[in-house]
Amino acid sequence: MTAAAVVIPVMIAIIIAYGLYKRVDVFSEFAAGARENLTTCAELLPTLIALITAVGMFRASGAEELLTGLLSGFFDKIGFPAECLPLALIRPVSGSGALAVYELLLEEQGPDSFAGRVASVMLGSTETTFYTLAVYYGAVKIKNTRHNLAASLAGDITGFIVSVLTVNILFGRM
Repeated sequence: MTAAAVVIPVMIAIIIAYGLYKRVDVFSEFAAGARENLTTCAELLPTLIALITAVGMFRASGAEELLTGLLSGFFDKIGFPAECLPLALIRPVSGSGALAVYELLLEEQGPDSFAGRVASVMLGSTETTFYTLAVYYGAVKIKNTRHNLAASLAGDITGFIVSVLTVNILFGRM
């Protein structure tokens, strides 16, 4: 039996017991919360559809391959595996797209290859920046993201660079 199989039901039971102790109609509150979340989902749906469409167009148009081809020589010279470049391009935009690229990279390069290790660290240390900004700011109806996009992308770039350095240090390539 896993910890999640025990912890989750216990947490739910504690929440229900606390609600009953405070004399709260737990089911009504649950239904109201579910209704509110469905409304939020309906409001976010157009943003998500636009983002998914943009990612699909970027990949289907060949722009991803073109950009990868143009940048791979430079990144290869600085020690960044060119095989990870498509992952670095798609990761800030789409988590599912990044997982698909990651899976393909592992199939082609292997999980114990330098590129496979860098991709693994990269996937765990970066964020789907555009998706996150679109969903979270869309949920609270903020239009001006100010410096958040630049700061978030700087964090992603840092994650990409540190992924290579970490794998180099941990697995002795430096």
